[in-house]
Amino acid sequence: MALPLCRLYLITPPRLDDLAAFGHTLAHTLDAGDVAALQIRLKDVSDDIIAAAVDVLMPIAQARGVAVILNDRPDLAARLGCDGVHVGQSDASLAEARKFMGPDAMIGVTCHDSLHLAMEAAEGGADYVAFGAFYPTTTKDAPTRAPLDLLTGWQADMVIPCVAIGGITVETAREVARAGADFLAISAGVWAYADGPSAAVKALIHEIAAGIGERSV
Repeated sequence: MALPLCRLYLITPPRLDDLAAFGHTLAHTLDAGDVAALQIRLKDVSDDIIAAAVDVLMPIAQARGVAVILNDRPDLAARLGCDGVHVGQSDASLAEARKFMGPDAMIGVTCHDSLHLAMEAAEGGADYVAFGAFYPTTTKDAPTRAPLDLLTGWQADMVIPCVAIGGITVETAREVARAGADFLAISAGVWAYADGPSAAVKALIHEIAAGIGERSV
């Protein structure tokens, strides 16, 4: 069976006050449908807290074939054995991240709404670029608003995958998938979904499939 042309990339909630309970939720959520990656994104906490989260969540994700990507910290990602790291424009450089993580790790780079930054990242050896935000989001400060046609243009001209991030929900997933995203990075759109995160994954996969089907229409 061929893999879909657009897949889910989940991002943890910004706080995990009950790690064991979230681990249980995560397992059920990942069992609900195809998820490519889980980014562990915990800001303004100690390395010990991040390490504890990775220790609990990584086995759950990897047992289901889901790559585990740590946000911001290639040094810590390498030490903890994560599958990859995601760096922003104000974090470690792509070259530094690759030095820490090695040649086989997955490294993604935030490129906001900038084709120039994305091309630089691609030329520098990034495994994916992330564009956004596409919609209003309360999960993180989003300094830019990216247009959907940025995804379409990237697909037409570039080879490495693009991740769409920022305010994506069940209601907007179809148009983002249709525009050409390879992955939809979603946090609150899953964890805060009214019917629960497992239902969100199922609904998102349905909308993604519909969006892919409309790409050539």
